[in-house]
Amino acid sequence: MELNALTIHEAARLLKNREISAAELTDSLLSKIESVEPLVDAYITITGEAAKSAAEAADQAIAQGTAGPLCGIPLAIKDLICVKGIKTTCASKMLENFYPPYDATVIEKLNTAGAVMAGKANMDEFAMGSSTENSGIKPTKNPWDLSRVPGGSSGGSAACVAADMCLGALGSDTGGSIRQPASHCGVVGIKPTYGRVSRFGLVAFASSLDQIGPLAKDVTDAAILLNAISGYDPRDSTSVDQPVPDYAAALTGDIKGLKIGIPKEYHGAEGVSEEVSSAVEKAMTVFKEAGAEFIEITLPHTEYAVAAYYLLAPAEASSNLARYDGVKYGFRDPESSGMKEMYNNTRSKGFGPEVKRRILLGTYALSAGYYDAYYKKASQVRTLIKQDFNTAFDACDLILAPVAPTPAFKIGENIDDPLQMYLSDVFTLSANLGGIPGLSVPCGFSQEGLPIGLQLMGNYFDEASILNAAYFFEQQTDYHKQKAGLMP
Repeated sequence: MELNALTIHEAARLLKNREISAAELTDSLLSKIESVEPLVDAYITITGEAAKSAAEAADQAIAQGTAGPLCGIPLAIKDLICVKGIKTTCASKMLENFYPPYDATVIEKLNTAGAVMAGKANMDEFAMGSSTENSGIKPTKNPWDLSRVPGGSSGGSAACVAADMCLGALGSDTGGSIRQPASHCGVVGIKPTYGRVSRFGLVAFASSLDQIGPLAKDVTDAAILLNAISGYDPRDSTSVDQPVPDYAAALTGDIKGLKIGIPKEYHGAEGVSEEVSSAVEKAMTVFKEAGAEFIEITLPHTEYAVAAYYLLAPAEASSNLARYDGVKYGFRDPESSGMKEMYNNTRSKGFGPEVKRRILLGTYALSAGYYDAYYKKASQVRTLIKQDFNTAFDACDLILAPVAPTPAFKIGENIDDPLQMYLSDVFTLSANLGGIPGLSVPCGFSQEGLPIGLQLMGNYFDEASILNAAYFFEQQTDYHKQKAGLMP
């Protein structure tokens, strides 16, 4: 038995029964990382010695009967979530030597639960991208086909899970950055409702859209991880004080009476591959045969979502990233003379092309004379998109849709076409604009053997419903059990 290939719930059971030790589990994982990481490039930092020490502590806790729900479970953490004393780069030269002096709230929660951190996962620089090709450190490869992207921006986290280089991972989702890489890598990923998980300690890209969430090998693991990181945090002013249900306990697989909305704007949308459409339709059949009721709904402002998102997100990014000026922390150009030249050279040399492109877009959208025409108008569209979802959820319990228009594309295929890259988020970013939860679960494969994901979106703070619907689907299929075949 390869211990690193276990799911979280399988490993937790074996650890609890003392059939394996956390040290053995961690050693198995580090051995896998040593053999696979040179092929996939999913990690920026591997914390092997710290992981071994944490595993020893976990074994002691298990022996003493004080183990938390994730005690001894090795996880990967996207490299924009602060971990005290561990380098947090955001895959950018700008923060290449930044060591946070504190833990993010989600890290405190994982530590309390007894989790073991295996390392920090690669990502698009400052979470800006849909392929992890925009990492300032290195591109990550898709474990199912090393010539293809893993998706982005949480591509490193998704690849770690798919390649069994961790048992689960945390990512962040600003416009689909958990769900799209989860779809491309054949794993489960969930973006919670905005405000469900604390953003304290998450390096900001677009503050009104960012949300931390789990990537996992199956729905049960996703529910366990979401249980661990959810909850109100007074240190995050956008955190919402709502009761957190037991997501794992909600996985009954009972979908009797479930009403599923199908947006007519998504059905037959331009640019969607036949393989994705076919996989989604087959998934619908699985639900229909179990008695779920399908209802056609309309999300009439969907056609404006991409434009609105790519005004709002860069506008917030241009503001958030203004702090990286070479004065306070991070990279500073050593060759500049004078403050103005230092500012210019630090930001020119410290940020990559995609980050600079979005800063320019955002600054333009916020500038005098253009604010009303662009930022204000995009904010009004966002309100209309929220109203669309509110109306839809009056008629249905959840919404079913593709995650991405195509399976994972080739490395370099879209890198010189930013607009085409942005369109790969067309089915995911509306959930961020609306603030609702969304999930990706494997629902099929392309003819080339590439994973395809099914997206389920739910009403505000109703993560339990989409997790349970995905759990039902998982029990009827075996897509989530299949492994990437290229692994040595």
